[in-house]
Amino acid sequence: MIVYKIENNVYINLTNRCSNACSFCVRTTSDCYNEYDLWLKKEPTVSEVIEELKKYSDYENFVFCGYGEPLYRADDLIKIAEYLKGQNKNVRLNTNGQADLIVGEGLARKLKGKIDKVSISLNAGTASGYNAICRCKFGEEGFYSLLRFAEECKEQGIDTVFSIVKTDDADIDGAKRISEKYGIPLRIRELIK
Repeated sequence: MIVYKIENNVYINLTNRCSNACSFCVRTTSDCYNEYDLWLKKEPTVSEVIEELKKYSDYENFVFCGYGEPLYRADDLIKIAEYLKGQNKNVRLNTNGQADLIVGEGLARKLKGKIDKVSISLNAGTASGYNAICRCKFGEEGFYSLLRFAEECKEQGIDTVFSIVKTDDADIDGAKRISEKYGIPLRIRELIK
């Protein structure tokens, strides 16, 4: 499924690729999210995504979020976001925030004016805690990358939030300290099963 709807949000699923293998991730336990099969047989083209989005023209809120990390398709994501902004839609990006490790530096500048809000999965209060939970292919550098990306998004005027999933081993206090240090709000999310 490329495009799917939950409540009043329309979600855009661009890839199965991800630099993390989070211990709590629904993709490790299920082929489906809600009733949607989100495993892509192939990555959709920009035009395929836009054709699907036309079916949801009555909706206002669009989110880049699927079974993979949307930033693996950063150039295509920007083209699709430009289309949505041309339709006066609200556009959010849910990401692990490892932008500079996945696509190189300077992505936040390219997202300015195209992405209204970015939600970055912080998931821990330390690099070692992050790597233990998220099992990042970049090791602890993944944590530092997401912090850099969060700062850059905030500097570009993009509404930026951190999120942490409430699990038994979640370091919520540590995440709150990071949130306060960077002046970026923290959203505590319930675990999806």
